[in-house]
Amino acid sequence: MQNTHAYCFDLDGTLIDSEVIWVEAVREYLAERLETFSHAEAQALVYGRSWQDIYQDIVRKHPQFTMPIASMEAAIAPHYQRMAAQRDIRIPTSIALLQRLAETHPVCIVSGSSRKTVGEAIEMMGIGACLRFYLGADDYAPGKPAPACYRLAADKLGLAPASCVVFEDSNAGARAAKAAGMQCVVLVRPGRPSQDFSMADLVLEDLGDYRPSAA
Repeated sequence: MQNTHAYCFDLDGTLIDSEVIWVEAVREYLAERLETFSHAEAQALVYGRSWQDIYQDIVRKHPQFTMPIASMEAAIAPHYQRMAAQRDIRIPTSIALLQRLAETHPVCIVSGSSRKTVGEAIEMMGIGACLRFYLGADDYAPGKPAPACYRLAADKLGLAPASCVVFEDSNAGARAAKAAGMQCVVLVRPGRPSQDFSMADLVLEDLGDYRPSAA
């Protein structure tokens, strides 16, 4: 893409194959405490949404879960960690692209997960030295699809939004990027829920196929 000066990566579903695990972890946590909570309900609640929005929806619909957001994350985390430990959730070609772009351009991560979760994922991927900074749900409001996260990223980069390219995997994330005035490349992996990505500048099945000159 032309006139690009920085790259912003989403985390869940873009760099690590974690959203499907978060869906099941939240489903398991809620199903243990409610009469029933289906996979379809969990997918609608979690997929492509910020942790703050997920938390707010749970508390609004099920007041018995009212607790600090950090406490709920801590309660769900063991479910996620148990499932994630059973597989390698890194998306190698996405991580390789981030590392390659970081050799010549500023790169950051802009995620809807908590800073704690993002920091742990960065350590697991071994990419801390590649990043100018990272943003988690604690750093901005409201969450995606609002553009606040990407506008903040542009401010921290000291760049106009139009000179930034975002890599996303969700409709909410792509809408946030475009609303912020950034270019957006969407990763669509097989077997994931169908979403509308008509607003994206480029859609790829593998970020390893991305070339900076792509339009």
